[in-house]
Amino acid sequence: MTRYTDDHEYIKLDGDIGTVGITSFAQDKLGDLVFVEQPKVGRMLKAKDDASIIESVKAAAEVKSPVDGEVIEVNQAVVDDPSLVNTDPEGAGWFFKIKVSDASQVAALHDEAAYQKIIG
Repeated sequence: MTRYTDDHEYIKLDGDIGTVGITSFAQDKLGDLVFVEQPKVGRMLKAKDDASIIESVKAAAEVKSPVDGEVIEVNQAVVDDPSLVNTDPEGAGWFFKIKVSDASQVAALHDEAAYQKIIG
């Protein structure tokens, strides 16, 4: 199950583990990413906390956590090669994995159809 935030992050849930990244829409708006800073594994996040920091040729931005939970893994590949986010934001270009504290927070996010209405 994949859900989306108003700020264009996605979370792909597998059991109680969510993989978090930015949507293709967000990546298109940001342009080519040139820098990614990841949260530390073990960090506890609340929904809407800044987690990753990204810089593109156009702007700097934060990737926010869509839910409460603990960061259990970061994608070092996007730190080493931020262009992965440009080419595959909703696949190989994910940012971090989070152990979700409250599954109801995921259910409250947008499904694909609702997100498509937001971005037009």
